[in-house]
Amino acid sequence: MEQGQVIEVEITDLADAGDGVGKWDDRVVFVPDTAIGDRAQVRLVQVKRNYARGKLQQLSHPSPTRQRPPCIVADKCGGCQWQHIEHSAQLAAKQNQVIQALVRIGGFANPPVAAVQTSGEKLGYRNKATYPVQVSPNGDIRAGYYQKGSHKLVNLNQCPVQDERLNPFLAQIKRDIGAQGWTIYNERQHQGEIRHLGVRVGRRTGQVLLTLVAKSGKLPQLEAQAHRWLENFDNLVGVCLNINGDRTNAIFGQSTRTLAGQSFLQEEFAGLQFRLRSDTFFQVNTEAAELIWQAIAQELNLQGHETVLDTYCGIGTFSLPLAQQVRQVWGLEVHAGSVAQARENAQLNQIENVEFYTGDVGQLLAENSPLWQEHPQEKPDIVVIDPPRQGCQPPVLEALIDRGCDRLVYISCKPSTLARDLKHLCAGGYDLRQVQPIDLFPQTAHIEAIAFLTRNNRTCQS
Repeated sequence: MEQGQVIEVEITDLADAGDGVGKWDDRVVFVPDTAIGDRAQVRLVQVKRNYARGKLQQLSHPSPTRQRPPCIVADKCGGCQWQHIEHSAQLAAKQNQVIQALVRIGGFANPPVAAVQTSGEKLGYRNKATYPVQVSPNGDIRAGYYQKGSHKLVNLNQCPVQDERLNPFLAQIKRDIGAQGWTIYNERQHQGEIRHLGVRVGRRTGQVLLTLVAKSGKLPQLEAQAHRWLENFDNLVGVCLNINGDRTNAIFGQSTRTLAGQSFLQEEFAGLQFRLRSDTFFQVNTEAAELIWQAIAQELNLQGHETVLDTYCGIGTFSLPLAQQVRQVWGLEVHAGSVAQARENAQLNQIENVEFYTGDVGQLLAENSPLWQEHPQEKPDIVVIDPPRQGCQPPVLEALIDRGCDRLVYISCKPSTLARDLKHLCAGGYDLRQVQPIDLFPQTAHIEAIAFLTRNNRTCQS
């Protein structure tokens, strides 16, 4: 097996990153843009001792699960990995992702993973998009997603995965940026201004929030242009400017100000009103996020007397619906802006039985934290854990085990870290009852999963 060699491979699996997986000469071969059941001619672009990576050259025998991608740039754009795969096959692959992670990483012999739940929205589901901006060699302003495996921008004027109400903004905002003569940020030289263009829509309200991310914000006629956008787009409720002057891959900086209209849009979620700002986290698929809430409510069968600890609570997405069904909710979140929004959303919905604490979750779980100082005799009945993709740090898991709560709900967007953390929790005295995957990101290889655990009086057997 040598780099540049063309081989024929049968694709038998899909990797977590979305690549097809086959075998040749006793080595695993990863091939993007393939589907289970494909037999393909593949040119090897990287050869290692135990695996290789290839590029699809030609399909000798296409998989029956293949379909025509709904996006004309699906073969170039890095935003989606699986538009060429039928949705039912995507769901089966995602369930298998979760199962295999729990078996291989978690050590669970027969993990209780349910079929993937889906809202039915295969396209047009994303309520938020943030596009890097570049300038073409002929001076045109481009915005889109990066080409697969590169830093080359695929210019877009519409995207079939995002809410169609966001599409009219792309082309017009790019034209107006060019007409104003605003400079575009060059990350190599750390010069220029406009870095990203962000749009967010309330799926139930139709309200749109537009955000420019700039290096310093020194843009002539900026506020006048922002007011023109507000006048020209009927569903636009606010235009914001975020300042990110750092050499970083992070999209947003620490400072955001409102240029015209509101600093937030209004959204309805789980029967409640939420105010969403441009730079704080909310699930990108509103309908699928409600499936998460419904799965939690159904499994917990809340009776109204429970105390719930919601770690990594964000803007109160699950804290507030929970508060309507239990006695007390405590929310923990490191991002101060999100905590401020959570409190604002609680007040907006007249929910008073919820308290939010700002700080590192591990530190807030420690014995001497403000949470336990204010509630020294109380122990939560249920803990909800919704960490970032890298999962929980060991001190967080140890603190949860030491606290000895009866039930845990772990929401994860990465099966490998979910499996790792569940292994730790089960070794500390919990049983894994059920895992419910949710298709939060159709057309991509990403999968959300909710794990439900209960406390036992022995060491959990995986």
